Amino acid sequence: MQVRGATAALLLVGVISGLESRGQAPQNGIQQNAPPQNTSEMSSHDAPATFSTKVNLVMVPVVVRDTRGKAIGTLQKEDFQLFDKGKPQVISKFSVEKAGEAEIPAEVATDEAASPVEKSAAPASAATPAIAQRFVLYLFDDVHTTNSDLMQARNAADRHLTEALDATTRAAIFTTSGQGNVDFTDDRVMLHEALMKLMARPTLGSAGKECPDLSYYMADLIQNKNDQTALQAAAQEVLATCDPPPPIPPGAPAAEVQQIMQQAEQMAESVTRGTAVGVLALGERDTRLAFTVLESAIRRLAAAPGERTLIFVSAGFVLTDELRYQETDIMDRAIRANVRISSLNARGLYVLIPGGDASTSSGVALPELMNLKTQYQRESALAEEGIMAELADGTGGRYFHNNNDLKAGFGQVGAAPEFVYVLGFSPQNLRLDGTYHALKVTLLKASHGLDLQARRGYYAPKHLADPEEDAKREIQEAMFSRDELQDIPVELHLQFFKSSDVAAKIAVLARVNVRNLRFHKTDGRNNDNLTILSGVFDGNGNYITGTQKTVEMRLQDATLEKVFNSGITVRTNFDVAPGSYVIRLVVRDSEGQTMAARNGVVDIP
Repeated sequence: MQVRGATAALLLVGVISGLESRGQAPQNGIQQNAPPQNTSEMSSHDAPATFSTKVNLVMVPVVVRDTRGKAIGTLQKEDFQLFDKGKPQVISKFSVEKAGEAEIPAEVATDEAASPVEKSAAPASAATPAIAQRFVLYLFDDVHTTNSDLMQARNAADRHLTEALDATTRAAIFTTSGQGNVDFTDDRVMLHEALMKLMARPTLGSAGKECPDLSYYMADLIQNKNDQTALQAAAQEVLATCDPPPPIPPGAPAAEVQQIMQQAEQMAESVTRGTAVGVLALGERDTRLAFTVLESAIRRLAAAPGERTLIFVSAGFVLTDELRYQETDIMDRAIRANVRISSLNARGLYVLIPGGDASTSSGVALPELMNLKTQYQRESALAEEGIMAELADGTGGRYFHNNNDLKAGFGQVGAAPEFVYVLGFSPQNLRLDGTYHALKVTLLKASHGLDLQARRGYYAPKHLADPEEDAKREIQEAMFSRDELQDIPVELHLQFFKSSDVAAKIAVLARVNVRNLRFHKTDGRNNDNLTILSGVFDGNGNYITGTQKTVEMRLQDATLEKVFNSGITVRTNFDVAPGSYVIRLVVRDSEGQTMAARNGVVDIP
């Protein structure tokens, strides 16, 4: 199914002179009737409009569950209190998102070649093809996860997908290594084959043992946090198992013995720090790789027109302070794109044995040193889990861990929360210094028995947001959503014409009622800009092509009154092959920053 090209014809009703005066009928037989107007008062072009937008708006997803673990959606803005670094904030934006609320409404295209009798006789329900409304991306961390854990997770995911994939759900499989990715599809065989090919793919250079055997967590403590206890523990491991101190000569004086031991300890510390530098470099590389793939997965989901869920399957990894800002950026991207990140710990029930876990052995025999190693392994395991819990809490997802029933886990994380509250606030006197701001959300009313999950914090920006870029992002997010927005009254009509067995044309006709627009008057003219986008998606929700138009209105009072009565009509034509398509129409005005969005479906036999 391919679109060979798109042609767009903008028909500003009664504005672009010459069509009616020369007796030319608009394309595809869609008629326009409106009073003539002065062309200097209205024009259109393909350059994006510039909008003024609110800056420094921090979005905080919140999920409130009852004692049975069921999300509740009856709370109001007044029920919440939000703190930034302990200071109460004014919640300026509040919304409640409900999962699976209703079938997405859509206008259905009519066959232009059909007779009026045939059109009236065709049942509307039969003409509506199934629309992909839910998109789930499974991201398997094959870099940080052992092969045995990954095999259990993939088998559970395979059984889960057999039950979860339906006519309106599409699934994709990504890996942090980039191997074996499968884009969104409803092909169960393709997804099964991709899952069966999963295997652990540690990056080059990460295999093998160093002396001392340092985890990324311990290396961070030693090199970045200058933790002397961790340094001494690792140095003792060097002396005990890797490079013992030279033998003490018989009868050597105490001063000589002390000097030999000091030199050995200095050597062991030097070896430890050198090893820590290498382990840090490898660990940071792998973490950055995971973050890069997470960002790519969010961007891909942001282009999916419907409910979006990212399921991150991993054993977790340690996040150093240096990479915290990037973690916040990932959460911001996900929140803006309405992507829920849920995490599943592939380890299942984690069992820690002295000196290592079930798959490792330190080879350290000293009891004191073994106890220290066990302590750091426990702390490392908690730190590795932290990133997965934070991503879920920060975006309204769920975290499944410490449980071997991974199939049930996929069922839990694959189900979007029934209700997600999104609180927005603009921090007062926010410094552009990149510092971390801890967030806390509480309920003002009695909250006994309620479990509240919310974003834990954010990093302040280092520069002001670009209003034009923010507006572009807002329009793009609306284009790849399926929500119906009605701030601006818009009528959407679709027609198709099949010229041959391999060629067809889709006509998208949008009539915009401008009465509710907020015009800005300057020099006797009423000013506003409209940005109008039409997009074409295939049956799996993949974006194919689209057209954007900017309509600049500089209207005199008399003309404005006429436009109030007639509206503005925009027509866009797309050349396509026969098949099923979803059409998305988005309209936004610059002055009032209001939007409209409509859905349509086209099924060309």
